[in-house]
Amino acid sequence: MKALCLITVKPGKVDVVVDIVKKKRKIVKTTMVVSGRADIAAVLHGSIDEINNTVIDFKKIKEIVTTETLIEVEVNMGW
Repeated sequence: MKALCLITVKPGKVDVVVDIVKKKRKIVKTTMVVSGRADIAAVLHGSIDEINNTVIDFKKIKEIVTTETLIEVEVNMGW
């Protein structure tokens, strides 16, 4: 399963959080500094439990203000 975790951080803390997120869990495959409502996007690959536990761990990082996780779904559109 794949997920995209959008992370908003305190001002000036993007580099610190990127370093922490990269080391946090092996299911973090990619981290990107992005523009828009989030500061960082992390691509996660793992089971739903692994993704859930990783996001819970992210919320323990004091520099992180909010997270929003988008879980991949498989939908047959009939195309």
